[in-house]
Amino acid sequence: MPTIAIVGAGPGLGLSIAKAFGDNGFSAALVSRTQEKLDTLAAELKEAGIEAAGFTADVMDPASVAAAFDRIKERFGAVDVLEYSPAPHNPVPGLSSPAPLEASRANIQPQIDYYLYGGIAATEQVLPAMVERDSGTILYSTGGSSMDPLAGPADFTATAIGSGALRTYALKLHQATADTGVYIAHIPIFAWIGAGGPETQPDTIAQHYWTAYTTRDGAEQPYVAL
Repeated sequence: MPTIAIVGAGPGLGLSIAKAFGDNGFSAALVSRTQEKLDTLAAELKEAGIEAAGFTADVMDPASVAAAFDRIKERFGAVDVLEYSPAPHNPVPGLSSPAPLEASRANIQPQIDYYLYGGIAATEQVLPAMVERDSGTILYSTGGSSMDPLAGPADFTATAIGSGALRTYALKLHQATADTGVYIAHIPIFAWIGAGGPETQPDTIAQHYWTAYTTRDGAEQPYVAL
């Protein structure tokens, strides 16, 4: 059974992505900072007939990410799909949202750690094996401001910078693996998830991820809520 690892799993889009892949025969390894939340998500997936388990890690602590993936591999074996979507639903210590004129190295660096370095830490746990077996998929999720910095309000400055760096990393990885069996893509989401009609709902957006996985169409597959 193939496995998807979802880093940044939560009760919204992460859970819906797990269901979308689980309905197509995947098991789900869920990664976030809180075991209690992960256990609740895994139980819901199991009730739907999807094999799932939660593994705690903090994307700003690379050692904890490595330890989580060691446990994932012990439980499920190789990771076939990595979906990286850090989403601070609750306040994350050290992260702030300064306006552009208040941006500094001190308040921007945590966003770089959260988006880019966290993404690299997760990628390091799966990409070498994917390259060796010449198969696998990595999907990086961000908000639309990573692709278009003017898409969000001015106080999204730090987020746009951090997620924009992750976007660049994803696109360069796609370029480096374009002629292999490994598929890497960036999915910027131009929507306030759950805040509008059906097109903003997590279950609808999650189907975009399954389409991205199956079509392997290009380095970037934006989701735009019409």
